[in-house]
Amino acid sequence: MSSVPDAFPANNDVSGVSSLSQQLGWQRELAQSIRSGEELLRRLGLNPDDLRTQQMLQTAGIQLADQDILRRFPVLVPENFLARMTHGDLGDPLLRQVLPLSDESLAVDGFVPDAVGDLEARRTPGVLQKYAGRVLLIATSACAIHCRYCFRRDYPYAEEPRRLQDWQPALDEIASDSSITEVIFSGGDPLMLSDSRLQILCLAIDQIPHVERIRFHTRLPIVLPSRVTAELIALLTGFRAQPIMVVHANHGNELVGDCKYALQTLVRSGIPVLNQAVLLAGVNDSVEALEALCRGLINVGVMPYYLHQLDRVSGTAHFEVNRERGRQLIQQLATRLPGYAVPRFVQEIPGEPNKTAL
Repeated sequence: MSSVPDAFPANNDVSGVSSLSQQLGWQRELAQSIRSGEELLRRLGLNPDDLRTQQMLQTAGIQLADQDILRRFPVLVPENFLARMTHGDLGDPLLRQVLPLSDESLAVDGFVPDAVGDLEARRTPGVLQKYAGRVLLIATSACAIHCRYCFRRDYPYAEEPRRLQDWQPALDEIASDSSITEVIFSGGDPLMLSDSRLQILCLAIDQIPHVERIRFHTRLPIVLPSRVTAELIALLTGFRAQPIMVVHANHGNELVGDCKYALQTLVRSGIPVLNQAVLLAGVNDSVEALEALCRGLINVGVMPYYLHQLDRVSGTAHFEVNRERGRQLIQQLATRLPGYAVPRFVQEIPGEPNKTAL
């Protein structure tokens, strides 16, 4: 088995990366995130201890998650994302994505911990392979936001590499297989890594001659736009391999202010940027919502890529939209938008050689 020489400098001193002081902006913002459903509601003028709010919650059929659910999957919402929600609106589509509900404890037939077959696809610690020619790195377990429909909420992250030197076997595995032309950084969210750690891993991948592209699956440009810095852009565009960014926005209300600016910055740096969304009940299950999302993306240069049918992960059944309804929405969307602005409606089915078009 071949190896990647000098993948990890002993002192982690990599030239060209941002200093700690330059990185503290987004990290400080992340540290100030909201960490409870009650606090999230209070910040929106919906005090759970107030009788009026309790009546609103009851009328809407909303019961907050109990401590057992929150121990397994805590609340995490950046202030920046909160600021885009409508004050006093329990039905806000951004709030619905992150508000923890008691429905998450319901056992529903067909909803399982590993709905997308991640564990079966594990090729070596830290590396998953589901499709020919590309592998996925579980680069970190951390995210900047905890989306309640998360398909990896039960993933065994503790079994994956953490220290930089622990990644060498994964790099050796990729280097030994010349059929791999694309490496996808995922997680968690790979942009949760510091610039220095991200650059070390990317440089190690970039040294493998047959890797042509490095793709990043990330929600940070959407939920924590301050992560998109000049230093990060320089890092991503400094490799031999072609960088590709796949972001994740589900609703047009996410694409405002500094989020819009961050996306434009990525696009205008020359990095191809695509968006994948998830079809979610009460969030974007109308043609008007999907049209606004796709228009917002195209207007900043981001290509709508996929609209995913919900992965049937335990605790997420209340988000599911009927597949036939999804097909109807895509058909309606095609009558309102140019073809390049209409995402493909797909589902990930374990064991299939590609995403299944619906």
